[in-house]
Amino acid sequence: MDMQNLASQAIISVMGGKMAFCKFLAANDTGKTGAHQAGLYLSKPAVPILFGQSFQKGQNQDRFVKIAWQDGTVTNSRFIYYGCGTRNEYRITRFGRGFEFLRPEYTGSLFVLVKYSDEDYQAFVLDNADLIDQFLDAFGMSPAQTNNLIDTGSIQFETKEAAAIERFITSLGPDAKFPETKVMAKVARQIQGEVYDHEEYIHTDPDKKLVDWTIEEYRVFKAVEHALEWPSIQRGFTSIDEFIKLAKSLINRRMSRAGKSLEHHLAALFDGNGVSYEPQVITEGNKTPDFIFPSGAAYHNPLFRTDKLTSLAAKTTCKDRWRQILNEADRLRGETKFLCTLQQGMSSKQMEEMSAEKVTLVVPSEYIRSYPGEWRSQIWSLKKFIEYVQEKETE
Repeated sequence: MDMQNLASQAIISVMGGKMAFCKFLAANDTGKTGAHQAGLYLSKPAVPILFGQSFQKGQNQDRFVKIAWQDGTVTNSRFIYYGCGTRNEYRITRFGRGFEFLRPEYTGSLFVLVKYSDEDYQAFVLDNADLIDQFLDAFGMSPAQTNNLIDTGSIQFETKEAAAIERFITSLGPDAKFPETKVMAKVARQIQGEVYDHEEYIHTDPDKKLVDWTIEEYRVFKAVEHALEWPSIQRGFTSIDEFIKLAKSLINRRMSRAGKSLEHHLAALFDGNGVSYEPQVITEGNKTPDFIFPSGAAYHNPLFRTDKLTSLAAKTTCKDRWRQILNEADRLRGETKFLCTLQQGMSSKQMEEMSAEKVTLVVPSEYIRSYPGEWRSQIWSLKKFIEYVQEKETE
């Protein structure tokens, strides 16, 4: 396992398990004192992860489990309670001869035990101060709060997000190709919903949801890009041409991703609000507006009322490209043309030119204040646009 990712993997494991415990390995655990104690000692707070119940003194209790370790080793280990005589303690034993992680040099390392089922566990030993700090910080723990079960309820949003992104990258496999934009957009929405849990915003505040999804996807994209492309960059290049080829590929992917992602997120919001639409409808001369409401069939049906049709273009930035949408739908010539953008701010002159061409901007509500004050009242929020097309569909 990559040491740089070890803390992240441990965090992900804890979040995916049923229960987790951590403690610093003592000298007696690793044999540094020369004592021959039986296995790894765990204090009473670990009882729930070991047995699920405490035992009365007077008898020993044990059970056998499989523990998967960070280096791929799997041990058939024994959880045991020693209750006879003067002993009253819990231990893990049977790691096998020469077991790596209980050698003296691991004294002071952080041991993490994660329960997945009654028989299956995963364990990590973090022996680097930075890794230990990263792990403890993720769960809001200080070193004094170890030797206890881990409270995953206190995990920070950022940590949950990073762990969810890491799980997605891991799911791609070692020979993965870069996921399609549609897949990336969907994964970003899923992660954002999983971590922040405000699915109701799709209905109550679609403007915020669009911004949240867009930000989340950029984070996912950057993480995936680093995971898939950084190894090639680290290996170096045999020629300048090879370097330029990769650089162009990365830049082109970044440029093409943003525009399509906006369309995918808008479609998800329209779906979530029960809006009838069709993307990329072919109109006259093979032109393709990003969205036609309620459908391409309605647009091409001469008996369908023109005033019940709506077109929406989607451009992440539109300062120099807004005129491209003017002739995308001949049937709607003379009607209001809607353009959804994530651009923050345009000049009064540009706004005046747009108004003259009957173009209405649809902008996330929090971005409207970045536009000239005299034009803000003419800019629509996404929520207003959704309500507009919904009203048209129910007339």
